[in-house]
Amino acid sequence: MRPDTPADHTTEAERLLRTAAQYPEDREPLVLQAAAHLELAGDRARASTLYDELLAAPGATVDNPHLVKALKAANLWEYGHEAEARAIIDGIRAAGPLEAAPWDIAAQTLEAHDELESAHDFFSTALTLLLAPGEEVPYATQALLTGRHRVRRLMGVGHDPWDELADALHTAAVPLDELHDPKRVWALGSSDPGELKAEITRLRVELGTYRTALSRPFPVAVLHWTAEELGELLTAYPGLATEYVTHETHLDRLEAALRDLHAAGTPNLGIVTGTVPSYEAFAASEAASPADPDLLPQYATTLAARGRAVPWPPARSAACWCGSGNTYRECHGAA
Repeated sequence: MRPDTPADHTTEAERLLRTAAQYPEDREPLVLQAAAHLELAGDRARASTLYDELLAAPGATVDNPHLVKALKAANLWEYGHEAEARAIIDGIRAAGPLEAAPWDIAAQTLEAHDELESAHDFFSTALTLLLAPGEEVPYATQALLTGRHRVRRLMGVGHDPWDELADALHTAAVPLDELHDPKRVWALGSSDPGELKAEITRLRVELGTYRTALSRPFPVAVLHWTAEELGELLTAYPGLATEYVTHETHLDRLEAALRDLHAAGTPNLGIVTGTVPSYEAFAASEAASPADPDLLPQYATTLAARGRAVPWPPARSAACWCGSGNTYRECHGAA
């Protein structure tokens, strides 16, 4: 049953934390989900503790530290710790992460507290960093364009090229200008039945769009191995060498496969990174041998279903998916 009451959200958070203890390789997304349920239950102090534990656990590697910090800042501000939240948000801006989500959450936090100019500046800074002129807009970055459009509408300023791009990417029946019209807020408090009915219709359209986004299929995910993990995999299971010649070849084939899928019109592509212990545990759960190459795509699909997929392609100015430290345009995104 979907959580509804604070007690339901607390119960779901406890379940997620138990699951995280059982599957440490999936700890980060599970703990973040648990923290979100605790916030909905009103237990913001404990949610903040979970964010701190993710960031400070000894020897832990956090995949998305800036995302965790942004979520922590949003939570802190909601229960009276504005100064600390602002300091975290300032730190995110100074760090300049190359992922859209931390920027989006931080900007929305500022917007929610009527800091419209600061929110607009945050959205604009993020887009300048992540979006090169003329490039295809990654799915995650579209939220920044939409958020900036909304804030500019609230500020009463005219459209600019980024607003026009947001309009072009928006596919719902109700245009962004109408969705982001400040007068809609007043319509919700109107006593005119006609106005209320029209607003309910618009909200239903928005809800339909939101549900469609939530029901997006799991990414068509390809499996990526780091050089260290691939070496360990082939040492333990040399028969898989037919699948992976060298690490460099593995990376090139992965990029080529993704480009072919994209050219064929396949939506929602992603990359999942495997580890040998996780792969062996998956094989055991399937009562199969890790040496079986047919198990590899199943493993990739399972990782994607657990929320481990990173969307592809990244922004050309973002870090390349392969972990080289170079930007995508200077690495596997090169022509």
